[in-house]
Amino acid sequence: MPDFRDVVGHEQVIEHLQNAIRMKKVSHAYLLEGENGCGKNLLANIFAAALQCEKEGANPCGVCKSCMQMASGNQPDVIRVTHEKSGIGVDDIRTQVNADIYVKPYASRYKIYMIDEAEKMNEQAQNALLKTIEEPPEYAVLILLCSNRNKLLPTILSRCVTLTLRAVPKDAIQKYLMEKCQIPDYRAGLAAEFAGGNLGRAVRYASSEEFGARKDELIHILKYLEDCTMAELMDAVKHLAENKASIDDELDLMMLWYRDVLLFKATKDVNQVLFRDEVAAIRRQAGLYSFGHLEAIVEAIQKARVRLNANVNFEVAMELMLLTIKESESEYD
Repeated sequence: MPDFRDVVGHEQVIEHLQNAIRMKKVSHAYLLEGENGCGKNLLANIFAAALQCEKEGANPCGVCKSCMQMASGNQPDVIRVTHEKSGIGVDDIRTQVNADIYVKPYASRYKIYMIDEAEKMNEQAQNALLKTIEEPPEYAVLILLCSNRNKLLPTILSRCVTLTLRAVPKDAIQKYLMEKCQIPDYRAGLAAEFAGGNLGRAVRYASSEEFGARKDELIHILKYLEDCTMAELMDAVKHLAENKASIDDELDLMMLWYRDVLLFKATKDVNQVLFRDEVAAIRRQAGLYSFGHLEAIVEAIQKARVRLNANVNFEVAMELMLLTIKESESEYD
């Protein structure tokens, strides 16, 4: 059973939750906001475990009956609202929350309801929940988890204690990957940089063989793009199309690659390179490309992202990006 000491980052959120437990000033409704993979579910589970722990400390003890039940997912007074992938409807809230919340806890101090992906509640569902949040029984605690609070009604937000999970420092993520996941330092550093402060994403990137293979294929394309023929360029577009679902990851990797090239060109410092195993290729491109060319490349990648968000045809957007990267060399030489 993890506790608050196992959480990387989010110190202010943890302090707030632990103070609420220590001072016995637990709110009836909390909203934990943050992108997927940032640790919302982990924090919510630890908070719920601490609230129900028989030792009544600011951390779950991990050994009492309630903590053991939490660890196995069978704590009877912690209810996780389930729903279809498409959304959370009014019947989900009425049957799983409203119709149950006035039944007193079976064995614990609190009755806790956890609503993951709370932004998926439609307006009817939110209004149904609002009635419960406005007049909850004294033992009830609702924990809403969301990635975008702007999709929640202002009346819901005004009745919740909102705790926003911020980006975790890169050095803390790298340390975690190296010490807890036994990831080599250069891979841990790349994953930490790439994850943008999201520990869950960093672990997935650093540990996934599929992601590693995709990264290697993309880097191979970038290393030799300036010399590729039109047929090879079309093959590169086809490769990107095969990974369409993860194109944001692919574009982020491209930005990090050219960030390395630009940084090495400016500093000649190998220690600042993220792609440590590709130093020779980065040194070569840093010598080959001008600063103007590298700026044009970064702009081309950003434009591709904008085009995709505007629903421009995927293959057209990728072809324009790769052609711009390839052809801008002569323009800036």
